[in-house]
Amino acid sequence: MLGGVIAVCGALTVAELAGALPRSGGVFAYLLEGYGPLPAFLFGWTELVVIRASALGAIATIFADYLGFFVPLVATHVRVAAAVAIVLIGAINYVGVQRAAAVLSATTAVKYAVLLALGLLAFTARGGSAAHFVPAWPAGAPLSMLATALIPVMWTYDGWADAAFVAGEVRDPQRNLPLALIAGALCVILVYLVVNVGFLYALAPQTMADSKLVASSVAARIPLLGGVGAAVVAAAVVISAFSGLNASMMAGSRIFYAMADRGLFFGAAARVSPRFDSPSVAIWLATALGVAYVLFNDFAQLADKFILGIWPFYTLTVAAVFVLRRRRPELPRPYRVLGYPAVPVVFLLASVYMVLNALVTDPRNTGLTFGIILVGIPVFWLWGSLRGRAVAR
Repeated sequence: MLGGVIAVCGALTVAELAGALPRSGGVFAYLLEGYGPLPAFLFGWTELVVIRASALGAIATIFADYLGFFVPLVATHVRVAAAVAIVLIGAINYVGVQRAAAVLSATTAVKYAVLLALGLLAFTARGGSAAHFVPAWPAGAPLSMLATALIPVMWTYDGWADAAFVAGEVRDPQRNLPLALIAGALCVILVYLVVNVGFLYALAPQTMADSKLVASSVAARIPLLGGVGAAVVAAAVVISAFSGLNASMMAGSRIFYAMADRGLFFGAAARVSPRFDSPSVAIWLATALGVAYVLFNDFAQLADKFILGIWPFYTLTVAAVFVLRRRRPELPRPYRVLGYPAVPVVFLLASVYMVLNALVTDPRNTGLTFGIILVGIPVFWLWGSLRGRAVAR
């Protein structure tokens, strides 16, 4: 529930930026407008070397894990299947955003319906009990555990800003982007909370912790689904992960395109396919990076890298609402943040606490991720120097 509040606060805030600056690149474009080229480049750099590749890898791993319910896969085969899924998604996106969007719409509708139904049916599961919710918070548990638990929760909610990345390809973006961002976040929160409450009712916490495929474990206990419950749910999760993989590819490739289009990355990445009107080079770059990451990292490593890499930039993006209201008051703002300034402040406080807690509780991995981000500073200076020389010639 706390993660949902944070996600909604972020979506409500980014919706104002999306309406005022309807450009492809989303967070990249807002950072560029609010703070200048260095923070925007650092975001693009981190997307390139950490964020997008780990996101694609993590979602593809879920896809392959549940695919293993139908086709027995050892660990090595799971990673290969995940890599193949990323390549397939790259090909779908290459043939055009309209085709990719059609696939996304169809798979999203299926996963919403199935997951919502599963969450509700979980209350009929054999062995289900309200006693599984007690205690809601163990006595003496430090708040730092809550912040640590929020990292995978916020990874699940991530996507609340993704519609903004394809702003340049959206009809009537000033109207449709804010609606998509806010409605999308609210729909995900509804389904996610129903599923979590239902699963906790169906399975004791320790049973849930011991299950590799939690959704299938719940389905196997639902009398209405009989003996096919686990298979039905495994298929639904495969579809859901495939849908999420498609959305992540659509968003990530547009960041590389936006960087190149604004002179902060190799110009070739801004190439648009003359046949399919898609950012072809950017799509295949994201595909190659996702394949490389999934072959050498497991799910937990990928998810943590993603959240710790992207969250500092989400924090800067939300803060850009304050910066741009002061610096660019003339910008058209068809939507203004509901509950301003409290809503963005709530998001900023939660974000800062979560990131600082990660630095304290896991300094090695968090420090490594932040170190990769900071390496982008000399890369930015080197890029500027090389580009300046090329222009001089």
